[in-house]
Amino acid sequence: MLSVVLAVYNEAANLERCLRSVADIADEIVVVDGGSSDNTVQLAKKFGAAVYVTTNPPMFHINKQKALDKAHGDWILQLDADETVGKPLKEEILDVIGSGLVPNGYFIPRHNYFLGDWLRKGGQYPDYVIRLFRRGMGKFPQKSVHEQIEIEGHVGHLDHAMEHYSYTSVSQYWEKSSAYIRLVAHELEEKKNSKSLRVAVSYLIVRPVMTFFSLYVRHKGFVDGWRGFLFALFSALHFPKAYVTYRNNR
Repeated sequence: MLSVVLAVYNEAANLERCLRSVADIADEIVVVDGGSSDNTVQLAKKFGAAVYVTTNPPMFHINKQKALDKAHGDWILQLDADETVGKPLKEEILDVIGSGLVPNGYFIPRHNYFLGDWLRKGGQYPDYVIRLFRRGMGKFPQKSVHEQIEIEGHVGHLDHAMEHYSYTSVSQYWEKSSAYIRLVAHELEEKKNSKSLRVAVSYLIVRPVMTFFSLYVRHKGFVDGWRGFLFALFSALHFPKAYVTYRNNR
């Protein structure tokens, strides 16, 4: 039995596409909604999902863990609303969960779409994420912005990628990134030396420069043309934006 689980908040624009892509392989769909004001809940119920409405905590991995906890399947496929699963990946998922192989979880590669196309370089492909695992063998630590699901035991890799329609416009990019930026700002608040000059220089200069160089040069983001340049630049700007947000909240 395969459970597909999601934690969502105002995802009406994406949710139907996501659920439609897995409706034929999911024995159960679990959706934890953070109190959406659009018709996200209605769309989830349209696909027969078990929907649980709660609050929308800043650490969104909390609701993702709630969704995992409510699943009943032997295997769990955790998705975000802006992701879809194509036929080759669905067939691969069904093959591995029916094979009795050793791994308790699997990394799945992603095609990350940015302003109309998916990024081949800049550290954005294959972008392996743990999304498929045996129930009870995986959990979110719920401590960090970019954390992976932690798996007990061996983790394998699938070959076929899921589609991640992450950023369709510049305004949407910054709207979505604001949640990550606030979380980084919150992490700064909890650091004892967050007011120091060293931290300021790190977040305003060092980390942005290193991030841009890593994504655009080291990971060859320039191969993706103007999209690669903008993605590297925007990623670098996360750090000064988080620091300014932290300072403004003091």
